[in-house]
Amino acid sequence: MYKQNLKRMIDIILSMLGLIILSPLFLAIIIAIKLDSKGPVFFKQKRLGIDNSHFVIYKFRTMRVDTPSEKPTHLLDNPGYYITKVGEILRKTSLDELPQIINILKGDMSVIGPRPALWNQYDLIEEREKYGANCIRPGLTGWAQINGRDELEIAEKAKLDGEYVNQLSFLMDVKCFFGTLLSVFKSEGVVEGGTGVIRQKREKHNKGITGRKE
Repeated sequence: MYKQNLKRMIDIILSMLGLIILSPLFLAIIIAIKLDSKGPVFFKQKRLGIDNSHFVIYKFRTMRVDTPSEKPTHLLDNPGYYITKVGEILRKTSLDELPQIINILKGDMSVIGPRPALWNQYDLIEEREKYGANCIRPGLTGWAQINGRDELEIAEKAKLDGEYVNQLSFLMDVKCFFGTLLSVFKSEGVVEGGTGVIRQKREKHNKGITGRKE
């Protein structure tokens, strides 16, 4: 019952309230983007939706207009080169994701769910398929987002998405929602070009232990 009707009803109510309450913030961000760099206010990109369908996601533009649009940030040679000054702030605070409230209202996304993969991010899509994580609406935030986010490797991220699918419930969504607020407040897990940083930190730590002289 919750997976279908109630979850969608909550999405509609929260997205409508979000658009109304956050409209002054939307306006402030729009003005800041226009003053900071040339180009459109919104960034649009094809993403994977429910049951492997495709949809166009909306974000506030945080990068220069000459940035490769169909390439994940972590695969860019120098992600920082493309990010604008305002964009850096928006990405660190996750405010660039706010226009996805429109995607939620349209039914492309849910408030809580696996983050939507790029249509050509085949490694993540394939891993999520193992856990059935491509069969539900992607979310504005989710279980993987509050358990590592950009620092997670693809396999770890997909496994966490699978855990969310298996434990999908109202209480799980509440946990993800408030966990997201805490993560955003602490700016946790936001690493430009940082997929797999947790593993790298672990390996560096282990290497330091094995190479340590008493």
